Amino acid sequence: MIVDHHFHLEEGPYNTHWLNRTVEAIAIVEEERGGLTAPAHSLAWMEALGAKLAKRLTDGCFSQEWLNLYLERGKKLGIKRFGIVDHLYRFDEFRAYYEQHMIVDETKLGRLQSYWLDRVNSCSIEPFLLVVRQAEAAGYPISLGVEADYFPGGEAELRRLLAPYELDFVIGSVHFIDGWGFDNPQTEYLFKKQDLLGLYRRLFELVRAAAGTGLFDIVAHPDNLKVFNYRPDEELLLPMYEETAAALAAAGVATEINTGLAYRYPVEEMCPSPAFLQVLHKHGVPVTLSSDSHYPDDIGMLLQEAADLAMKSGYKEVVYFEKRQRYTLPL
Repeated sequence: MIVDHHFHLEEGPYNTHWLNRTVEAIAIVEEERGGLTAPAHSLAWMEALGAKLAKRLTDGCFSQEWLNLYLERGKKLGIKRFGIVDHLYRFDEFRAYYEQHMIVDETKLGRLQSYWLDRVNSCSIEPFLLVVRQAEAAGYPISLGVEADYFPGGEAELRRLLAPYELDFVIGSVHFIDGWGFDNPQTEYLFKKQDLLGLYRRLFELVRAAAGTGLFDIVAHPDNLKVFNYRPDEELLLPMYEETAAALAAAGVATEINTGLAYRYPVEEMCPSPAFLQVLHKHGVPVTLSSDSHYPDDIGMLLQEAADLAMKSGYKEVVYFEKRQRYTLPL
C-alpha cells in the first residue's frame, strides 16, 4: 500500500520557468485523462491548453479542480493515502516569523532572500485549509498538514502561530542554517565559502533540535544540505547519522524517504541517503514516503523505488498521521 505523505499544490517565485512548468503539468495530466481532444501540437490543441492554463491562473492552486488532478493521478498510481502540505512561508499569517529568523538585511544574501520572500509569500492559509478539508469531506483519504521551517529560538512563536489550526500533522524542516536558505539556487555560491564538515555538523544539530521541540510529527528530508552535491566523505557523516537517528527515536518523531531531491535537484539522490536510512532503521525511527511534488504530474514520483529502498533497509511498514496520531501501513 503506497502513501504519498508530503506534496504541495504550488510554490513561487512566479517566473517564466514556473509558467512553463505549470503548463507542462497541465498538458501531461490532461492528455492522460483525455481532456485535450485535438491532435497533439496542433493549433487547436494549443488553444485548448491555453484555455486550461488561463483557468488555472484565474482559479489559483487552491481550487478543487487543481487538487483533483493530484488525487486522480495518485489514485491511478496506487496511492492509498495522501498527505497534503504547504510551506508556511507562503502564508501571510506566518510572514513575520520568517522575517524575524531569515537574513533579510541589506547584504547580498539579505536582498536575495527578501526578494524571494516577497514573491513566495502570496496568500492567506485559509483557502488552503478549506480546499483540502473539502476534498477530505468528499471521501478522499487525505491528511492535512503544513511544512514549518525550524529556527532555533523560534519554538514558542511557532507553537503560538500553529495553535489555532486543526491539522493532522506538522512537518518540521531545516531549510535555513543561521538565516541562510541553503537550498535556494541563487544562494548556492555560499557553499564555496564553507567548511563542509562543520556545515553538516550544524545541519544535524538543527535537525536534532527540531525533533526535540515536540512541535513536529515528521522531520523532513534530514540530509537535504546535499541538494547541490556539496558533500564530504560520507564516512565522516556516519557518527552524525547515529546521533541524529538516536535523537529522532528518543523524541518519537518520524522522518520520510523524500524523493524530491532525486528528480528535481543536482544531487539526484533521495533523502535520506541509503546509508543514513539504514542507521535510522537500526534506531527504530518510523518513516513515511514523500514525493515532495509541487505539480500534479510529479505525484508519486519514484515512490516505488523509495518503498523498495525502505524494505531493503529493513522497514516493513510506513506511517501516516490523522489528528496528530500516527498510524501504519504495510509496505
